[in-house]
Amino acid sequence: MTFGEQPAYLRVAGDLRKKIVDGSLPPHTRLPSQARIREEYGVSDTVALEARKVLMAEGLVEGRSGSGTYVREQPVPRRIARSGYRPASGATPFRQEQADGEGCGTWESSSAQTEASAVIAERLDIRPGDRVMCTKYVFREAGEPMMLSTSWEPLEVTGRTPVMLPEEGPLGGMGVVERMAAIDVVVDNVTEEVGARPGLAEELLALGGVPGHVVLVVHRTYYASGRPVETADVVVPADRYQVAYHLPVK
Repeated sequence: MTFGEQPAYLRVAGDLRKKIVDGSLPPHTRLPSQARIREEYGVSDTVALEARKVLMAEGLVEGRSGSGTYVREQPVPRRIARSGYRPASGATPFRQEQADGEGCGTWESSSAQTEASAVIAERLDIRPGDRVMCTKYVFREAGEPMMLSTSWEPLEVTGRTPVMLPEEGPLGGMGVVERMAAIDVVVDNVTEEVGARPGLAEELLALGGVPGHVVLVVHRTYYASGRPVETADVVVPADRYQVAYHLPVK
């Protein structure tokens, strides 16, 4: 193979990908069999198999037990808005993060005390092993899982206060800023770092994704006078949603 030349399996995968994208192989169509790919492209069984693996890893096709491999219907990405603006109505955090603000979103959550791992301790500027409140969320839109979130709050800040449990009590579900204000902790800054990685098996199972699919991960941290008071990992399926930022101009 000369410099710059693609391996045969990538060339085959590229041609099949083009047919999927331009509609020559529409959704729910069975992908040509391994033998058919071998004959049509003049390649070995190994090359044909690797090409199919590439398309499957990209989420363009899916295997059906005892039936073959079929072209997947590609969703039209929807937006999840992240905004520096906060409505005076006291809208729930989930509603604030929906693109149009009019979605009928629901969520499930569970909270438990645990020890901070080394990574979370660094993000919260506490010691590994310090007690934190960990809250896990599954957010849904029209019944479809759309986003996961796991947050951690140091119990040295919220412990033995009315806001110790993020989703319970008089300010349950009101969001970090309002809850912290109730215990005289003034949140004045928030940072978000966005990255992408292959989804973990448990994440894709919860989100209804395909193994190998990429997820967007937002690492969010709230600060009060430079001190981290909450940090969270927000996980979004990259093939179904885009993260859109709307930031105030000062």
